[in-house]
Amino acid sequence: MSALTVGQDPDSTWDDLVRFWDESDWPEGSRVEIIEGIVTVSPTPENQHNSIVELVQSRLYRDIPDGWGIYQTQSLAVPSRLGMFIPDLVVAPRSVMRAPGHYIPAAAADLVVEVTSKSNARHDRVGKPAAYASAGIPYYLLIDRWAQGGPIITLYGEPQSEVYRVLHAGKFGDEFLLPEPFNLRLDTSEFPVD
Repeated sequence: MSALTVGQDPDSTWDDLVRFWDESDWPEGSRVEIIEGIVTVSPTPENQHNSIVELVQSRLYRDIPDGWGIYQTQSLAVPSRLGMFIPDLVVAPRSVMRAPGHYIPAAAADLVVEVTSKSNARHDRVGKPAAYASAGIPYYLLIDRWAQGGPIITLYGEPQSEVYRVLHAGKFGDEFLLPEPFNLRLDTSEFPVD
């Protein structure tokens, strides 16, 4: 099953887009994001995708700093890029989560993790990193199951405008290090491969 784009007035403002996103009756269990001003509805991820997310989350729980939480399905707002994104994992201060609503400013996150799905991998490789970098999120971890040369994992950091620097890259099977404040070793050999 692939992602679906939902028609929206091209002259919509950020507030119009958020209102449409927030007030519409979306299919149960779907992931609804605004990507470059376009509302995109995706099905829930497949089992292997969720397995990778769970492995990363369980490792992060061992090493995240006090006062921080790990959140699935947490919406991140990037108004400058007309984006409302739902990464697979968000690491952010617990204090940010006390605010009312369905989303937090993307700048509040310290790490976002995306695991590609076959139907929308391009968003995770191109649009989302540009938006996350422009929001100043310090780290973006891309676990790309559908990369052309085989599954890879890439940690991006040091955001400048809409661009990240590649801090570390490897293939599935490699041991992978996330730097401080996480100081975490991921054994990617545990990741399921299609």
